[in-house]
Amino acid sequence: MKKKMLSLLLAVTMLAGIFAGCGKSSDEGKGAAGKETTAAAGDEGAAAGQARSLDEIKESGKIKIGVFSDKNPFGYVDENGEIQGYDVYFAKRIAKDLLGSEDAVEFVYVEAASRVEYLQSAKVDVILANFTVTDERKEKVDFALPYMKVALGVVSPDSAPITSVDDLKDKNLIVVKGTTAETYFTENYPDLKLTKFDEYQEAYDALLDGRGDAFSTDNTEVLAWARQNPGFTVGVESIGNIDTIAPAVQKGNTELLNWLNSEIESLADEQFFHADFDATLKDVYGDSIDPESLVVEGGVVE
Repeated sequence: MKKKMLSLLLAVTMLAGIFAGCGKSSDEGKGAAGKETTAAAGDEGAAAGQARSLDEIKESGKIKIGVFSDKNPFGYVDENGEIQGYDVYFAKRIAKDLLGSEDAVEFVYVEAASRVEYLQSAKVDVILANFTVTDERKEKVDFALPYMKVALGVVSPDSAPITSVDDLKDKNLIVVKGTTAETYFTENYPDLKLTKFDEYQEAYDALLDGRGDAFSTDNTEVLAWARQNPGFTVGVESIGNIDTIAPAVQKGNTELLNWLNSEIESLADEQFFHADFDATLKDVYGDSIDPESLVVEGGVVE
């Protein structure tokens, strides 16, 4: 009797193994339409890591665009909980022209250091988070035509203004991780003491609290912040190269990249980015910034 029971259990075990093997699909490890994916088994979203095509974006009715939520006036959440800013204005126009409605954009909040990863993992279709074009980043993402130009600036308290890099000797300079400011000062002034934060709000809070002597980021941003925060001044209005800001897509997503380039070129006919400046930046800067020093129309840098 025991031998019969043992034989029966062994047969059941063998059959279970056979059926389990038959249940495996030949497309295991692939997403929709058999496309390769980096998603681990069981991860939500079989195609995680695979950039969406234009058709897939259109079918979903939403385009996912990564923006900052704490970088006023380019991407920030206002007192009413609404996302605002220069990049946000552009993102809504992209959604309108691609999908027929400004409401067709799904904003995804990113940090400076996460922008590349969010594209590589397909958490967003496009990054519009004040993304400076650099050779290092070009190796990891594809940039569309630029829509803005920028340099670095340094903001500090009126009581102890920083007016040159020499003034930063033995001082504590605040930067945000993953930004061109971090890269610039690390490479060109390795002896400077840098205090690094993940988020812009953390960096500004540290400056306000006296946990740093100065803060460096895009000059367009610190000029706006200093106007909104009495007691601080931008003693260094421009340092480093004049760089460009551009949308970015996942490496190799040529279809979406070409659409964005065509969009940027066509928007020049109506001077869209000057209108964007007037709507989102003019009240912030007043007469302190000439729009021509910031705005790029049609992807042409003058």
